[in-house]
Amino acid sequence: MALLAVRDIFDAVISADSVRHLKPAPEPYHFVAKTLGVDVSEVRLVAAHSWDVSGALAAGCRAAFVARPGMVLSPIGAQPDIVEADIAAVVDRIVAVDVP
Repeated sequence: MALLAVRDIFDAVISADSVRHLKPAPEPYHFVAKTLGVDVSEVRLVAAHSWDVSGALAAGCRAAFVARPGMVLSPIGAQPDIVEADIAAVVDRIVAVDVP
């Protein structure tokens, strides 16, 4: 039996390099939406870095924050609707919130 690569379970692998702008600039987030053929409001970023979360929210995306030890959200600006201590808990919340 062949091993499944993690990459194989995703619809696309998209890099900020494609638009020559790094997060938190809005271009990478908008490019994801365009590439997937969805509105930017349907894109959800998952990150443990406040600048990524802030950039996604400012660009119109939804966001989930992985509150790993030592990682904190910026108290300024919009806040993600999902904040959990680890990636497994974030996934559980995303499924509960985003999956019909």
